Amino acid sequence: MRNFFYALLSGLLLAIAWPTYGFPLFIFIAFVPLLLGEFQVRNFSENWVKLKVFALAYLSFFIWNLITTYWIYFSTPFGGAFAILVNSLLMALVFLLYHIVAKRTGFSAAAAFLASIWMVFEKIHLTWDFSWPWLNLGNVFSEYISWVQWYEYTGTFGGTLWIWLVNIAVFKTILQYREFREKSIIYRSLVKVLLLTGIPLIISLLIYYDYEEPEKKIDIVILQPNINPYTEKYNTTDTRIGELLLRLSAESVTDSTDLVLAPETVFADGTRIDNIENSEAVFFGNQISRKYSNLSFLGGVTLFERFSDPEKVRNQSNQIGPNDWYDDYNSAFLVKSSLDSTQLYHKSKLVVGVENFPYQNILKPILGNIMIDLGGTVAMKTTQENREVLWLNDSTGTAPIICYESVYGEYVTDYVQNGANFLGIITNDAWWGDTQGHKQHLSYAKLRAVETRRYVARSANTGISAIISSRGDIIKSLGYEKQGTVSGQIGLSSETTFYIKYGDYIARIAQFLALFIFLFAIVKFRRKRPA
Repeated sequence: MRNFFYALLSGLLLAIAWPTYGFPLFIFIAFVPLLLGEFQVRNFSENWVKLKVFALAYLSFFIWNLITTYWIYFSTPFGGAFAILVNSLLMALVFLLYHIVAKRTGFSAAAAFLASIWMVFEKIHLTWDFSWPWLNLGNVFSEYISWVQWYEYTGTFGGTLWIWLVNIAVFKTILQYREFREKSIIYRSLVKVLLLTGIPLIISLLIYYDYEEPEKKIDIVILQPNINPYTEKYNTTDTRIGELLLRLSAESVTDSTDLVLAPETVFADGTRIDNIENSEAVFFGNQISRKYSNLSFLGGVTLFERFSDPEKVRNQSNQIGPNDWYDDYNSAFLVKSSLDSTQLYHKSKLVVGVENFPYQNILKPILGNIMIDLGGTVAMKTTQENREVLWLNDSTGTAPIICYESVYGEYVTDYVQNGANFLGIITNDAWWGDTQGHKQHLSYAKLRAVETRRYVARSANTGISAIISSRGDIIKSLGYEKQGTVSGQIGLSSETTFYIKYGDYIARIAQFLALFIFLFAIVKFRRKRPA
């Protein structure tokens, strides 16, 4: 019963630490009860040991996933249940691996393996087809951005490492006190824990208050049309949407405005990609941008390409008949009166089950076509290889980050390496209603600002649209389910942070360390076995 309480407590501590409602200080002790429960089972249980450890871990992680990501249910009950149940399962399996290694090694090796294998898991969650990095531990500080200004050096994996170091230190203190019953152990360990927690925090605050914002700025107007995706968006023509955007932009655009930013798939009728120049999207984009010579318009559009050539078929192509396929794109486009053609970028980090059917060669024969209908076209989206920068002029480029892409730190650095001076996020967060979903999504954008030291301009269909500084502070915003605009200045930067240059290097080191310790544990176990 005590171990059950430990597991329950860990799940609750993880949940109450999470943004945007939580306080992240709890994360530094959140894993300790679960670690104590595993230790008890490992050392004092004789039967079903692995199953007991797995059950404890699953309970903890299920509570955490349920409380923090329940909102997925509002867009897709099946997707919500799948994400919560499967992600909890994966986390529990990672913890079970730690248990297996801990039985065969000493405390230090087991602790190092736990921190490393968890980062390996998080890295996998950033790259594989079932990608779901929403609960990667480093995200927990997004509402307390002044605590992690050193993310410009480490990315969110620095936060994950920090969390595990403190949790392991607290766990070790409890074990030592249980064994020796000396108060001096608590005093010494308390100093260590305070240093482990306090030094990174102090360094971050020094960076935060010493950081100088970029001097070069441009003026921007962000549009928030507030179109309900369930009842209006896909039942409204691009013409009516364009007229709405014209009215909204007219309220705020001046002769000093450099960019008007509109949300993801704001033009959703579906346009042939080879006919983009004659589309309503480009027509209304030009109507807005031609008001002033220096004005650009960037927004979202749904595009498709139909073809009969089998040589052009990709894994993401959709077949609608014999020798008849089409590629479906969730795209960003930029137009400017002085530019000859429209610039395009196609979203390339896709939402599982909505825009992407993972491992379809294996799963489709078993599950059939289970793509989830959220309005519009129910089809796999087609991606592109490179992170394209869209250029306002010869020296000013933006990263056209579409929705889910903004959750991926190293992925976003590719835009910056290609020349982006600021991050332009376009999204539609209305699927989840007024829940933590859209709030967390906005909050995570602040992490990308710090990692890249780039301003963020964020246009969300129903909110929350915002301007975020390169320190990660929200300068201006427009609340959820409000129609209107956000006007202001965004800084332009050409700075290359350590994280931009080296990406998720901490995770790569963790991969080697986890493999080494795991192999060491196997060799040690085999040597101990009787011949």
